[in-house]
Amino acid sequence: MSVVRRVAGDETSVEREALKRAVIHAFAHLHGLDSSGIGATKSVDDLRRALGRKLDQDGVDPAQVIDELVADVRGGLNHSQSGRFFGWVIGGGLPAAIGADWLTTVWDQNAGLYATSPAAAVVEEVAGAWLRDLFDLPAETSFAFTTGTQMAHVTCLAAARHAVLAKRGWNVELAGLCGAPPIRILANADRHNSVDRAVRMLGLGTSSIEELPVESNGRVASDTLASALSRSDVATIVVLQAGELNRAVFDTFHALAPIARAAGAWVHVDGAFGLWAKACPQTRSLVEGIELCDSWTTDAHKYLNVPYDCGIAFVRDAASHRNAMTVSASYLPADGSARDQIDWNPEFSRRARGFAVYAALRQLGRQGLSDLVARTRHHARALVEGIGALDGAEVVATSSLNQGLVRFLSPMDGAADFDHDRRTDDVIATINRDGEAFFGGVTWRGRRAMRISVSNWRTTDEDVARAIEAVRDALRKV
Repeated sequence: MSVVRRVAGDETSVEREALKRAVIHAFAHLHGLDSSGIGATKSVDDLRRALGRKLDQDGVDPAQVIDELVADVRGGLNHSQSGRFFGWVIGGGLPAAIGADWLTTVWDQNAGLYATSPAAAVVEEVAGAWLRDLFDLPAETSFAFTTGTQMAHVTCLAAARHAVLAKRGWNVELAGLCGAPPIRILANADRHNSVDRAVRMLGLGTSSIEELPVESNGRVASDTLASALSRSDVATIVVLQAGELNRAVFDTFHALAPIARAAGAWVHVDGAFGLWAKACPQTRSLVEGIELCDSWTTDAHKYLNVPYDCGIAFVRDAASHRNAMTVSASYLPADGSARDQIDWNPEFSRRARGFAVYAALRQLGRQGLSDLVARTRHHARALVEGIGALDGAEVVATSSLNQGLVRFLSPMDGAADFDHDRRTDDVIATINRDGEAFFGGVTWRGRRAMRISVSNWRTTDEDVARAIEAVRDALRKV
């Protein structure tokens, strides 16, 4: 008998055993985070050998599949949920969010329409409204849950494209871009490349991007933006930053947004992790005036610590948002009293991401979320200062929120930047190979540096101390 054929009365035991094995392996993984090495240790060839099995003709028992999958990927996973993983801005999975995400898989809802999953539609509606309130965005702001900030950018910039062209009498959803009035995008020169990718995906082309140079503090100056806006009356979208990738720099929204909007431009904010500063009194000043902008993006799988993947798009002009996304088909059931996610998202078939977001927000509450932001800020600063104080280390950039940069100096007489770059990379590689902590490298302003990123609810003061000692040990070895 094929193991994939359903037999009445038998499926319950088969499912139970497979899911039981998955739960056992899941707990073993989570409970081992504190003692296991953090970075992946297997090479790509190792993983291909382990996973590249011949596909069976008749299938394999589900529990066996789970056991063998766990064995085959062992050594090929980054333990990014660990409190000592600082390589990228990645959360650690709150317990309520993990549990809700497991249930999301079991419930297996297509969260495209209210009709295909009423509960998924309503939980997303509620969670989105909670977030809008937490970020103190205008009450009329619409929202969409996407795969991440990348597609949230696409969603927001599609709304922006609709709005700025509609002002010039052009319906882009009907007529397309061929023959449309030109659009230019004025963007912070230190932006994340997901913005450029979104611009490409929307057919605007990266040649439409004009970079706004930043000052030494990483921010766009008011006169720089005003001058750029005055050079042309072309339809314009301005892209600002709430949390630059390396130093967590924030543009001065309270100064820049009024200038842009007075010129008729749409103001979009990349807030992949920085928008969460709004949820904490200690960091709220970083995003002063951000509510004056027109659209905002963020990731829930960063500061909110939900499992991958979940991004969120917010748009002040709900009509432009809906016009950019909605479709009309006779076979789609409609209920005017309910919210259909397909009217706000680029995806048709989609995972019910709202359950994990809802659960995470309920677990944390307002105070818990505020404490999480404040705690990660404290840990980021402690790491930058503690590592920077080690012999042979140098602070490159302190942190205003959760990011910072350090580098490691070559002890050679007459060492040049090239020597410091090589030593920095060697130290990072040694730390990650030893497995006590994990950091990433970056080229910043022409120099190699080690980036420190903190957004995990699991990180403790002890984790910070252990990570600093891991860096000290690596410096001794290199």
